[in-house]
Amino acid sequence: MAGQGIRRREVLRILGTAAAAAQFPGFSKWRFACGHIGNAELQSKPAVYRPQFFTPAEYALVERLAEMIIPSDGTPGAKEAGVAEFIDFMVANDPAVQYAFRMGLAWVNAQAEQTGGKRFGELTPEQQASLLEPLGFKDKARPGQETGRRFFRVMREYTVTGFYTSEIGYKELDNPALRFYAESPECPHHDDPEHAHVAQVGSG
Repeated sequence: MAGQGIRRREVLRILGTAAAAAQFPGFSKWRFACGHIGNAELQSKPAVYRPQFFTPAEYALVERLAEMIIPSDGTPGAKEAGVAEFIDFMVANDPAVQYAFRMGLAWVNAQAEQTGGKRFGELTPEQQASLLEPLGFKDKARPGQETGRRFFRVMREYTVTGFYTSEIGYKELDNPALRFYAESPECPHHDDPEHAHVAQVGSG
């Protein structure tokens, strides 16, 4: 995934953040990167995710913001990884951030209506990007948007965490730990099944 610049050692740290979420059976897309392969419980998922905290409208906005932060630009992005599901679950289980998220989403919609006459989800992609740029880039920051910048910083942090702790996002890092054999590889020593030559080398 281009443009995110997340360090591998940082991913190792934030993997712990997703440990509790990994046990939740309600995810339809999000899957913990360290889920055990072949575990039927982890593979069984509902067809549709039911938000635990956000209203349907809020959840749709969270999903769109996450998609814009990590888009599908030739490789799977936040939408494919189910990042919005992860964010909803984490916020539902952390009262300390619930007010900030709810007010932040309301701020985004209010800003959209003020500048574009519509709620954020009804704006064109170009209008949406224009609204978010001052929030995500320090050199484009505008006075009076401190609340929006604080929210967007938290939103981006949760999005990056949710993406890179997901199975899809972790694979985007090309982590060697994820390279495994689907079945045990065949021994290449067809002419020496007892591996006598190995013993001879060792005794020399």
